[in-house]
Amino acid sequence: MIIAIDGYSACGKSTLAKEIAKRLNFVYIDSGAMYRAITYYFQNNNTDINDPAAIEQELNKIHIEFIPGEHLRILLNQKDITDEIRSPAISELVSEVAAISSVRKKMVQIQREISKDKSVVMDGRDIGSVVFPDADVKLFVTADLDTRTWRRHEELKSRGIDIDFSKVKENLIKRDQMDSTRRDSPLIKAPDAYVLDNTKLGKEEQTKLALEIIRNKSHIPNTN
Repeated sequence: MIIAIDGYSACGKSTLAKEIAKRLNFVYIDSGAMYRAITYYFQNNNTDINDPAAIEQELNKIHIEFIPGEHLRILLNQKDITDEIRSPAISELVSEVAAISSVRKKMVQIQREISKDKSVVMDGRDIGSVVFPDADVKLFVTADLDTRTWRRHEELKSRGIDIDFSKVKENLIKRDQMDSTRRDSPLIKAPDAYVLDNTKLGKEEQTKLALEIIRNKSHIPNTN
């Protein structure tokens, strides 16, 4: 079974996806972390992201793995980069990297491959529209901009990253615009996706609502 969760940056879709996977005993796959890992690789290897030939060459050198657990870890070529990919520098560049067609094609291939023969919850921006258009359940998560800015700002502060609130908001606006207007696999709500606006919802409230939608759609029994 495939549960696809799409939405804007800092809307809480990863938190929701992790909790759903935990409660249903599904595999959680963070597609956003995969794009961040590639961005991290390009940045640290001085890859010219405007050079298609260079990108193709470097993509063949990239191997991404997830280590499941209470806190999902991501490995890039056997190196744990879980914390490094959440830096503001990566956030500034990731939407630009994610807009590259060859990168997206590579990621879709990997995402489909690692989801074979598994019950999966995957979150991102094109999961229900492109990666898994036939997903069993699709959710589109959203929240207003100020709420998303506050959440991202609190997340960064909790990791010891000191950044101005207005700078966080500026970054989110920029990412929203790039994600929604890119030519290849833009961020859109799939026609059959359920909209979940969590602006005024706590984590438990949105999880219960999402599970109710999933169970009504897929007839999964309520075990909680």
